[in-house]
Amino acid sequence: NREGFINFSRKYNIEESDAVDIYQDAILILRDNAVNGRIDNLQSNISTYLFAIGKYRIFHNFRVQSKLKMTNDFDLVEDNIDFDVNLYGQVLTKEQELLKKFYDQLGDRCKSILNLFYYQGYTLDEIRTILNYSNKKVLKSQKSRCIKQLRDMINKHYE
Repeated sequence: NREGFINFSRKYNIEESDAVDIYQDAILILRDNAVNGRIDNLQSNISTYLFAIGKYRIFHNFRVQSKLKMTNDFDLVEDNIDFDVNLYGQVLTKEQELLKKFYDQLGDRCKSILNLFYYQGYTLDEIRTILNYSNKKVLKSQKSRCIKQLRDMINKHYE
């Protein structure tokens, strides 16, 4: 499966040496899951499961790398994000198009929170620091209001 995984990882534009490291990590995770009985009722074949582990490790590496590039000036981070880019070459569904359309209509603060949480994978504590919120509860409430606002705009579209 090693060569197949390396070929699979090329679509994510990562170095071959990184792909080999991720593959080795995925093998170790697969082994640990097998030893701990977590894959006794596996619904897919083992190579599919291995590739899924590897894919999530690739995404984890992307998040770690983006956090390393993080600065205290959020505008610098935000400028590097292009929601129009479709990294996987997939055609967006109607629902995804609506989500993108209404996301663009949100205020800057909501966009920042949702982007950092859902797209970049930051925790609420990290976002609180980046966006200078007084405490985590205030940020969590703001995030909930942003989601509700987005949900309401989408629901209005269907009315």
